[in-house]
Amino acid sequence: MKISVAGIAVIDSLVFIARRLNIGQMAGRWEFPGGKVEEGENPEDALKREYKEEFNVDISVGREIATGFFTHNDSKVKLIAYEVRFNKDDINWILTEHSEINWVPINNIPKDNFVDSDLMLYNDIRRFYENFNENNK
Repeated sequence: MKISVAGIAVIDSLVFIARRLNIGQMAGRWEFPGGKVEEGENPEDALKREYKEEFNVDISVGREIATGFFTHNDSKVKLIAYEVRFNKDDINWILTEHSEINWVPINNIPKDNFVDSDLMLYNDIRRFYENFNENNK
């Protein structure tokens, strides 16, 4: 089974999302950034690599937030969402796989043109986000 990872960053009551480039199967759709875990790689290292490749950003990976399963091109995929933190405040963003990034309220996610696999985890991520806000008041 293939494994994919998604990073969930929350700052000041907003969650980080990115819009995929206008190519491929998920062209122009929003997502929680991440990607595929390569052979011999653990999910946390894959998430760090993906953020570095896609945004030129170093992150720290925290707790696992949610897990789900879906089928993509006839292959079963396990998707794991992790809490992530940016290691610096002054980021020199370089977008390689996305056309734009944004920080949005979690309740906006279902209204945006979001990828189906990430939407599958939305309720668990929203619960994490609500707990995060309660614990950081």
